[in-house]
Amino acid sequence: MASALSITSAMPDPALLDLPWNLPLELWPDETIAALPKGISRHLVRFVHLGGYVLAIKETSAELAKREYELLRTLQRLDIPGVEPVAVITDRVSSEGEHLAPALVTRHLRFSLPYRALYSQALRPDTATRLVDALAVLLARLHVVGFFWGDVSLSNTLFRRDAGSFAAYLVDAETGKLYDGGLSNGQRENDLEIGRVNIAGELLDLQAGGRLDDDIDPVEVADGIVAAYRSLWTELTASESFPSEERWRINRRVERLNDLGFDIEELSIKQDETGTQVRIQPKVVDAGHHSRRLLRLTGIDAGENQARRLLNDLDAYRATGDRKDLDEEMVAHDWVSRVFEPVIRAIPKELRGKLEPAEAFHQLLEHRWYRSQNEARSIPLAEALSSYIDTVLRHRRDEMTVVAPATTSITLPVDVIEADGPEAAAEDDEDWRTKV
Repeated sequence: MASALSITSAMPDPALLDLPWNLPLELWPDETIAALPKGISRHLVRFVHLGGYVLAIKETSAELAKREYELLRTLQRLDIPGVEPVAVITDRVSSEGEHLAPALVTRHLRFSLPYRALYSQALRPDTATRLVDALAVLLARLHVVGFFWGDVSLSNTLFRRDAGSFAAYLVDAETGKLYDGGLSNGQRENDLEIGRVNIAGELLDLQAGGRLDDDIDPVEVADGIVAAYRSLWTELTASESFPSEERWRINRRVERLNDLGFDIEELSIKQDETGTQVRIQPKVVDAGHHSRRLLRLTGIDAGENQARRLLNDLDAYRATGDRKDLDEEMVAHDWVSRVFEPVIRAIPKELRGKLEPAEAFHQLLEHRWYRSQNEARSIPLAEALSSYIDTVLRHRRDEMTVVAPATTSITLPVDVIEADGPEAAAEDDEDWRTKV
C-alpha cells in the first residue's frame, strides 16, 4: 500500500524521502542508524545518517511533534541554545497498511555530549557541578524570554565544551510553553523544583550503577542548580539602590552582567525626590555578549567562554606592535587571517573532528601557556601548535559525532581544563603568530 507521507519543514531536504518511514523506528536497518550516546527519553529516539550530517528522530504523536517543532523554531529565533528542528513527519504507513507513529526530526548537535557520557568518566566533583551550572544558565535564559520548560533535567540537555566549562543546550521542549508576559515567580520555582528532583534522580541512577564518582553527592549537586540559578537570576533582574555620589555602581552592574555573558538592552535608572538615592534595575537582559562581539568582529561563531578567550587573544594581538590605534574591525580581520585561520588549517584533516575549531584554539592557548610556564620561556605559537597536535589532540576521541558500538557501554575520555586557567600571554614576538 502506497503511503501518503507528509513532511512539514521550513527548509525541506528531499533526502528525507530516502529514509525508511514505512518501518517502525525500532526496526530501521543498522546501516541507517548512527550509534551515538543519548540520554533517557520517554519516547523512542534514534540517530540516523543523512548525507553528511546526523539527525535525531523521535516517534511521538502528531500534535506533540508539531507543537514541539514550532516551539523549537521560536526558541531558535530568540537565540536560545537548543537543537535545530528539521521536520515533522506524519501520515506514515507500513507496507502492510498499518499506521505508524508520527516523528519529530531534529539535527544532531555536533560536538555535543549527553550527561551520561560525561558523568560515566567519574568526573571530579567540581567539574561535575559545572554541568549543573551550565544548566542553571540555560534555565535562566529560558525564563528571561518567558519559557516554562516543565521537564528540566540532564537528560533533556546536551553539553558542549566551552573553554574549560560547559555550555548547555535544550533538547526536549515537549512539555514547554512560552508566555508573552513572562513567568511568575511560582512558575520559575516550579521549574526549579522539577529540575532539582529530576537531576537528583538521574545522578542516583548513575550512582546505583557504579558510574558516579564516590565523592559526588547527587542531592547536593541537584541542590546546586537551585543555588546557581537564584544567584544568577538575582544578578540579572534585581534592583539596586545606592547614594547618588556612587553612580559608578551603574557601570559596575553593567560590567558584571557583561562578565556573565549578558547584555542589557534597557536599564531603568531612577533618582528619589531628595536626589540622594539612585535606583537601577535591568529591564531586558540578553545572553551571548562575548559571542556576539566575536561574531560581529570576526564571523567566528563560538560558545560564550570560547568567545571570551578568543577575544582576549585578539585584544592581546591588538596591543602588540603598532596596532593600538588601528580600527578594531581591521585588526580583527588581520587576526583571523594571520592567527586563527592558519592554526585551524594546520590541524591535520583526520583530526578536525576531535574538537570544534574555537575549542581547539582555546586549548592550544592553554597548552602554550603551561609549556611556557614549565620551561620558563616564551613558546612560539607554531611550536606550541605542533606540540599540542602530537601530545594532546591526536589522542582525543572525536567529538563531532561520538560513535560507539550500540551494544556496549559508552565511555569517553574527558580532559577538563580548570575554569580559572591562565589567559594567553600578550607580550610575544610577532614571529610566533606568522609562522603557523
